[in-house]
Amino acid sequence: MKMLQAMMLFVATLVMAQANATDTMTDAQTEKLRERIKPVAEVCVQGDDCGGPVVAASTGPRTGDAIYAASCAGCHSIGVAGAPKKGDTAAWDKRLAKGFDKTLANAISGLNAMPAKGLCMDCSDDELTSAINFMSGRK
Repeated sequence: MKMLQAMMLFVATLVMAQANATDTMTDAQTEKLRERIKPVAEVCVQGDDCGGPVVAASTGPRTGDAIYAASCAGCHSIGVAGAPKKGDTAAWDKRLAKGFDKTLANAISGLNAMPAKGLCMDCSDDELTSAINFMSGRK
């Protein structure tokens, strides 16, 4: 019985010591603790004021050169999976022989190994047109 009482007293002492230890944390220690346990992300629901725009405002249509550099060069610079290389007029003439509208439609919906819009999901049809013209050497 005395052993049980001694163990209970020991546990109670530990609990009280821990409670006192957290009460004496400095502001810097408290802030470090809050930083370690804060959520890794927050969700912003459409319609809520989440501190400003998530996406930067558009500065207007991008040039074909800019679209090529950002989205097309990975494949069209070296001809991945048969992609016509930038400036290879013979390869581009073959594709454009079907008509520019058909080539643009293929770029929009994807064709063979090329995914839709070449994964440039924020590209407008006009920007894709500029990119095709740039790669084919038309402009």
